[in-house]
Amino acid sequence: MSTLFRLLGLRAEDSRKLWVMLPVFYCGGIAELLNYTAFMALFNQRFGVQFLPFVYIVEALIMPLEGWLLAKLAEKLPKAKLMRTLYLMMTGLLLINGLILLGFKLGDIDYRYYYPILFICSNFVVRQLTLLLWSTAFDLCPTQQAKRVMPIFVGAAMVGGITAGFIAQQVTHYWGTEAVYLLSPCFLLLGLWNFRKAIAQYLAPLTIKNEARSGVLETASAVDPSATSGAYIRQMLRNPFLICAVALMTLMPALYFLMEYQYFTTTQQAYPNERDLTAYYGMIITIQFTVALVLQTFAGRLMSWLGASNMLLGIAIVFIGGFGISALFIDTPLGLVAVSGAYAIFYILLYYTAEPCYQLFFKMLPISQRDGVRYVAQGIAASGGILLGALLSLLHSEGLLEIKIQAIIGVAIAALLVAVAWFGRNLYIKELVKSVQSFHTDLSDTAASFLGGMRNTKVLQGVLEYLNDPNDHVRELALEMIGKAKDSSFLPRLVELIHDKNPRIRIAALRAMNLQGATLQELVQVASFLEDEEPGVRVECVKLIAKAEHLKSQSHYFIRMKLLDTHPQVVAEGIRAIYALQSEESYPACDEAVIKLLDTGGEWAVYGCGIIADLKLHTYTDWIISLLEDHRPAVKVAAVHCLGKLQYDESIGFLLLMYPRADQELRKTIVQGLIDMGNKGIAALMEGLQNPHPLIWDACVAALSDLLPESQIRQTLVESCVQRLQDSSKEKALSSAIGTLGLAGLADLAEQRYKEIRIALCDAAWSVLSKLADERVVATVRETVQDENEEIRENGLEVLAEGLGDRRLAYALLDMLKDNGSEAEGEALEDPKVVLEQACHWSDDWLRSIAAHALNGEVQGEMANDQKLLSMLDKVIFLKQVSLFSDVSVDELGLIAGITHEEVFPDQTFLLRQGETNSSMHLIIEGNVELSSVSSNGLESTLGVLGPKQSIGETTALDQAKSSITAQVIFDEVRVLSLRGDNLERLVRLYPEIGIGLLHASSARVRLLESMLTKMG
Repeated sequence: MSTLFRLLGLRAEDSRKLWVMLPVFYCGGIAELLNYTAFMALFNQRFGVQFLPFVYIVEALIMPLEGWLLAKLAEKLPKAKLMRTLYLMMTGLLLINGLILLGFKLGDIDYRYYYPILFICSNFVVRQLTLLLWSTAFDLCPTQQAKRVMPIFVGAAMVGGITAGFIAQQVTHYWGTEAVYLLSPCFLLLGLWNFRKAIAQYLAPLTIKNEARSGVLETASAVDPSATSGAYIRQMLRNPFLICAVALMTLMPALYFLMEYQYFTTTQQAYPNERDLTAYYGMIITIQFTVALVLQTFAGRLMSWLGASNMLLGIAIVFIGGFGISALFIDTPLGLVAVSGAYAIFYILLYYTAEPCYQLFFKMLPISQRDGVRYVAQGIAASGGILLGALLSLLHSEGLLEIKIQAIIGVAIAALLVAVAWFGRNLYIKELVKSVQSFHTDLSDTAASFLGGMRNTKVLQGVLEYLNDPNDHVRELALEMIGKAKDSSFLPRLVELIHDKNPRIRIAALRAMNLQGATLQELVQVASFLEDEEPGVRVECVKLIAKAEHLKSQSHYFIRMKLLDTHPQVVAEGIRAIYALQSEESYPACDEAVIKLLDTGGEWAVYGCGIIADLKLHTYTDWIISLLEDHRPAVKVAAVHCLGKLQYDESIGFLLLMYPRADQELRKTIVQGLIDMGNKGIAALMEGLQNPHPLIWDACVAALSDLLPESQIRQTLVESCVQRLQDSSKEKALSSAIGTLGLAGLADLAEQRYKEIRIALCDAAWSVLSKLADERVVATVRETVQDENEEIRENGLEVLAEGLGDRRLAYALLDMLKDNGSEAEGEALEDPKVVLEQACHWSDDWLRSIAAHALNGEVQGEMANDQKLLSMLDKVIFLKQVSLFSDVSVDELGLIAGITHEEVFPDQTFLLRQGETNSSMHLIIEGNVELSSVSSNGLESTLGVLGPKQSIGETTALDQAKSSITAQVIFDEVRVLSLRGDNLERLVRLYPEIGIGLLHASSARVRLLESMLTKMG
């Protein structure tokens, strides 16, 4: 099974959905084709194929009402219930019709005018069942997973079609066409259990918070309420490309329905017996879906190579050939074979190739207009296609034309289809550029999907014209499209852009160039970009020159000079390029450059770590280890990332020790580094599971849940998580014990730390559950159990109570979530000092320090007034009481405390001076600071006085702007904690809540200033 999954490009998490949904698609494929085969045979034989055009006309008129009713149903029902209702509705329709047909057969009666009703009801199921299955699959699967599993689902449906063909051939000979039809709802009932299971496990949990979560999104992306169908129609009529698109979407189905009519007419003439006719339909379906299954294996690659526009053009050409063959042979003994083959090919091309291509017509439209235009266009095309096909069919059924002449008309219309497809293909480039001019987004991938490899010279020349467009976004898009063509003939035109004033255009030009086969002179011209003032341009130039392998020595010469560049990214890219060219004679120079990167430190060391990681330069491992002690956080992050990529498993112990005191960014990098260690790190991480420290254990679980197979996760991680969750209740007694001693500040800190440990344990449990169940479902349930709305929260807990992922772990997590952290007031608090003494031996460093602090009596409810310097825990307690840091975790408070320094300023000292810059923010521990301002006419005014737990200088420390106020110490000395501006900037980036607090503080200061100015006025 693992070998099969590897060959199909599937992952372990895909298996659960495959086992649930594959039977649904297989049974759905059988049911749909049995239904189609039977009702078509019954209608054509018992009512008359000559009436087929009339029924299609009626159906075209009914379709808008059908869409309206389904839209109303979607408004009234939740998503999961809507899916189940539609499935049961279609099953019921088929079952009722099947029982009616069985009654006709057993009673030996017949009612001729029932068959148009049978046709309309059954064709509704054919249309909607496919849409229901695909929409369910897309809703259940994230985008990337859908790309992997959808081909498997398509294959299952096709195998179902092949099976249906065999069943129809056999059953009709023994029990008749009625039995074939009645089997259709039976197969839907067989798939019902799996369908309901998929909805319950994957879709229903995702819709728990649907209304709450979608409110903002709907507001952000909603279509303008004033937009109407009429407005969308007018928009299409003004757009030549959309007119071509609607014409394609109309003509192609019309030609299919015309060929379908010819197929049914020809087969009825060849097989006047109903059983023989049904058996023949079954045989054609078997052949048809066998061919479709074979085509499916390379259809994706073919579409990527040709592009959607060429695929549509190719389909139109096949339509010409199909009708041409039909016209040639329809009156000969080979007529049945010719028409049947053309019909089978048309069916596959229309429903499995053309339909996906249609969606690219609307991709260049803004999101606010896209769905409205798409639905209007598809509605017009669907009704128009059916009506046109029906009217063309009427020409024969009413005796106005021979069927051969009808086929010749089909050839003419297919030729028109080719012209429309070709014309629309050429309009696409202009439409794409127009869309870039109206809104900025990256559309090059959409262009490549539509135009294919863009090897057409005319198309490329058209794109080249836009390099002179005044809009830089248009020029960027044109360069991206030229780059996808990989045509070296455009190199001279691209080199001209070296003098462009916009560095983004210069970078895009370099990315579009192809140096394969370039001459030495052209290489020299490109190398002139190496002296560009913009480092990004020089980086792209180095990357490009490294690809000119046919001029290896010359490329090596230009790149080696960049090892002495003044920007570290250029140097790093130069090293990478020399290794790509395998220029071993320059490896010593590369070593010197790497040493320079690491030795210079800072940003240079960050790029050095990246190069060592990419090139797997294990000789620098010891140096990378030393960088873990660097005081600059970015260097630490780069070093950890590098060690992970080098898979240096001996560093795992040190990384785990770093984890508890790391900031958010470094913690994420450590976990990812542990994952990058791969199987080499599993043994050390398994040992880490035994570590008593909750955060170290949490890091090990997070990494192992990515590294271990599902079976081992269930055996090892689930047991460890359950045990930790059940043993975590003891820590909650510490806060109450400290509170009884009157140490309120310390008690609050202990309570917050306990909550953080609970969160860490829950995080580990959620990460394990996400590997044992659908990741999106787990993420949604995790959100709902934290929601403020009690009903939503209870719904999430109910999903968890059903045993999400693993029943034991889900129950243990549920117990912890239901325990809202209420303080223990029972027997454990009878002697608080016993609790404190026990806490001094707990695994968590902060809880041990808090307990020891409480026992020693070093902290009271307020900060000490003596002149001694604050300890680390004193700083943390103080920071916790400052509003800026009230929502920051204890670990993060410890990090902040570590980068602050305590200062004492005597009376009358100026902390800020109006008109001067300031490099630090000050948090007042004790004392007072007066804020004043001098107006333009020299009038000095007092703005206010700041006291303990307030901040000063935060805005000027961040942006280095000149201060608009003066801050002076008054009423004796002041004690402060100072934080440098660069450290404050990093804190704001890592912890947005601090930035929000600073914004509130600054706003309050501005309001104070405005109030004073008003009084002065």
